Amino acid sequence: MGIFGNKQPALDPVSLAQSQKLREQQEVNSAFQKGITALRDFIAPASIEFQSSYFQIGTRFARTYYVYGYPRQIFTGWISSMVNIDEIIDLSFFVYPVESQVVLENLRKKVGQLEAGIQIDGEKGKVRDPGKQAAIMDAEELRDKLQVGEERFFRFGFYFTIYGSTMDELEFVSHKIESILGQQLVYSKPASAQQEQGLNSTLPQFTDQLQIRRNMNTGAISTSFPFTSADLSQDSGILYGINMHNSGLVIFDRFSLENGNSVVFAKSGAGKSFTVKLEALRSMMLGIEVFIIDPENEYQRMCDAVAGSYVRLSLSSTTRINPFDLPKVVDDDESDNALRSNLITLHGLLRLMMGGAQAQMAGAAAATSPVLNPIEEADLDAALIETYAKAGITNDPLTHRSPPPTIADLYDVLLHSGGTGPQLAQRLRKYTTGTFAGIFSQQSNIDINNPLVVFNIRDLEDELRPVAMYIVLNFIWNKTKTDRKKRILIVDEAWQLMKYEDSANFLFSLAKRARKYNLGITTITQDVEDFMGSRMGRAIVANASMQILLKQSASAVDVLSDTFKLTSEEKKRLSQFPVGQGLFFAGQNHVHIQILASPTETSLITTNPDEVRKIEQQSQQAQQINMQDPSTFNGAVQIQ
Repeated sequence: MGIFGNKQPALDPVSLAQSQKLREQQEVNSAFQKGITALRDFIAPASIEFQSSYFQIGTRFARTYYVYGYPRQIFTGWISSMVNIDEIIDLSFFVYPVESQVVLENLRKKVGQLEAGIQIDGEKGKVRDPGKQAAIMDAEELRDKLQVGEERFFRFGFYFTIYGSTMDELEFVSHKIESILGQQLVYSKPASAQQEQGLNSTLPQFTDQLQIRRNMNTGAISTSFPFTSADLSQDSGILYGINMHNSGLVIFDRFSLENGNSVVFAKSGAGKSFTVKLEALRSMMLGIEVFIIDPENEYQRMCDAVAGSYVRLSLSSTTRINPFDLPKVVDDDESDNALRSNLITLHGLLRLMMGGAQAQMAGAAAATSPVLNPIEEADLDAALIETYAKAGITNDPLTHRSPPPTIADLYDVLLHSGGTGPQLAQRLRKYTTGTFAGIFSQQSNIDINNPLVVFNIRDLEDELRPVAMYIVLNFIWNKTKTDRKKRILIVDEAWQLMKYEDSANFLFSLAKRARKYNLGITTITQDVEDFMGSRMGRAIVANASMQILLKQSASAVDVLSDTFKLTSEEKKRLSQFPVGQGLFFAGQNHVHIQILASPTETSLITTNPDEVRKIEQQSQQAQQINMQDPSTFNGAVQIQ
């Protein structure tokens, strides 16, 4: 057949057109697919450039290390220093199980080699090598445990990648990490000329491309458990904030500790009142009652919002609190001691009223002299007992329901008694018929049967303020002993009490006994040096199971660092924390915390002048609109 016999038939013009159209459609689809944004386009860096000892991802520098050396003994938690470090770091562990029979055979050979080496050294007269002896002991111990199944054997690879914005920062972080590991005799090296393989080994894709491993038994490998960051989260309690170590929630019940007491230290404007008010709001949702001593009128907006009782104490107010009130105690043992306990409390109060505050304000020399001498103390004690007796109250608990006496009654008894009584009466006269008459010299006319009660003492004179805080504390204490509900007592600006010995002793006695009555006392102060400088102040801090340290002044950092045994990094940060951040101590644990509140909570508890002014303006505008058209705000919650 000739070559012309194999000639192919010509293609149909229609088929050519269809093929051409199909190719064009495929090109269009291909171009369209290239233009689609996939997930990898969002997470992939703009560029990756690898060098021998580091690599660059976009604008950041990074370096991968591998660990090659470990000490003879390694302890649990050795990895925690890296997990909790304030640097960006990726950690990767690879664990490969090894058959025990293979390990036993290798250990048998190794022990034979070591024993032969020791024997040869002995024949040559060489000094004994302690390293070989220790190796034989370790190998024999491991053989015994492997044989009975107590231990297993693994191969362990540990790699990590660190990051920095610049090469200088990368070198600083590298030195920091190497030093941390080196202190524990754990040695690491950069993956030279293998940075790409190192990056792939630390990415979350389980590819061990470095393959640098160390033999470890079960006990040794268990010490490298990585989840060792401090955690303060419970199944019950309130949300205090965010754990800055691991972004977890700090949910805690203060009453789960040895006692429910806490102290809050911070400089002015650091957020201490915000923190305490947030805790009070959230505690009330769990049915916990809250008492607050407010020296600066900071809690009224929150109190009004939750329909709490706001007790304003001043010489011009109609509020009256009688320090001679006795608690209505149900417990028989407490009933027997109720009068005696109140007499002891009244001794401290009367010393404060008769000149303790003035002596302290006059200076150290005046403060060192006793306010009452022993004879005056004895006469005062006899007068107090007689005053209660005239009101029909004795040590018999059945008489404690009689109306209690007042300071005016004590004044009359002292005035008509012998000895130093008349002189003591004259020192009390300003509280009965003088300048300070009325507020504490009449029967109590307040009822604090409310989940939130705030005692405002802002409008009291400086001389009367510590006396008022003392009387209010005693009034709350009597209420606490009546029924043992869960309660929190917040004492703001507690340094005002700590200036006077009697009031400081009283606050400390409350802190010691509060746990028995289900009471947690929160002590707040910004005057850290004076508070910690007093013996009672240090005792109150030691007796508190929970502490919150927010931003501090430079002069207070050293005092708190010694008290709470802070690390050098914590000490450095204590004066640099932004508003709302600090250290949260609960028992033996503590974390770096960020205090967070919802917008609604913030509007109720903020003390920032700009925010308060904005809230007040919004409230006024809302009231004006509401007056014009009341139907506009039906069902709305207005901030008073």
